[in-house]
Amino acid sequence: MPGATGYIDTDYVGKARRALEALGEKDFVFVHVEAPDEMGHEGNLEGKVKAIEDFDGKVVGTVLEGIGRHGDYRVLVLSDHPTPIAKRTHTAEPSPFAVLCSRRDDNVRGAEGYSEEAARRGGLVVTPGWQLMEGFIGDWRRFIEDRRR
Repeated sequence: MPGATGYIDTDYVGKARRALEALGEKDFVFVHVEAPDEMGHEGNLEGKVKAIEDFDGKVVGTVLEGIGRHGDYRVLVLSDHPTPIAKRTHTAEPSPFAVLCSRRDDNVRGAEGYSEEAARRGGLVVTPGWQLMEGFIGDWRRFIEDRRR
């Protein structure tokens, strides 16, 4: 896709719009945004914050504004792995995730907000993590372990 750089200057809105267009013909669309990970590798705090804010507003925001016209939907937002600024490399902590379903009975409330800290406080974990996609496509709630105490 023109403008997709894999970096902080990527065309976030273009990626989201292409995903929405693809949903006119496809049942499943995957959007990958590399910028937050790259900023973590560089140890660039300002860049990582900007990349996350741009992802949230320009990708997630654009998708949520347009997805309703495609009927029932599920949206999964997550990182493939943490890349903390302090370590500048991938770590093994669980990745926070958020799921939004058009059918309210498919939603499970966990964390309040979307961040590593909110995910830790929320206590919902998919173990083993590789089952997240299988569950997301099927009955994802059966894969969630509630660690809230």
